[in-house]
Parts: sequence; structure tokens; C-alpha cells
Amino acid sequence: MINKKLERIRKKLDNLDNHFLLLIKKRTSLVNQVLSTKKFKNQIVDKKRIKKILTNIKTKSKKKNIDVKITNAIWKAMIRAYIKYEFRNFKK
Repeated sequence: MINKKLERIRKKLDNLDNHFLLLIKKRTSLVNQVLSTKKFKNQIVDKKRIKKILTNIKTKSKKKNIDVKITNAIWKAMIRAYIKYEFRNFKK
């Protein structure tokens, strides 16, 4: 049987996940706007932009005392997922 404290913490995690889903929906909408401006598939992967994003996340993670390895892994996975999304949805 799961103890009450663990149950409360998991409920908070579930609530936080719901917030993440709303943010992902908003981010996807913005990615769609970016995608609509791209005329060629080779514009989907912007290595300079990716490097800048990862550098910014690393800096902000350190300032906020968040494990840099966690945020780096999350952002790399998110970037990969959105690149695949853009290739699937490219319509020019």
C-alpha cells in the first residue's frame, strides 16, 4: 500500500504534468508558426539556434540551481522531437 505522503507528492507531480502539457501545446503552436515561415526542408535544423538554446538553458539552470544534466537532456529530447515534428508537417 502506498503511504499518504507519497500519494500527495505523486498528485502534485500529476498536476505539474498537466501544466507541462499546456506549455507543450503553446510551444507546438509557436513551432507551427515558425514552420509556416520555412520554405525549404533544409531550414528545419538550425544548428546555431540549437547551440544557442542549449547554452542559454545551461546558464539559466546554473543560476536557478537546477541539475544541468537534467535540463540538457530534456531540451535535447524536446528539440529532437520538434525537429521530427517539423519534418512530418512540412508542406512546401
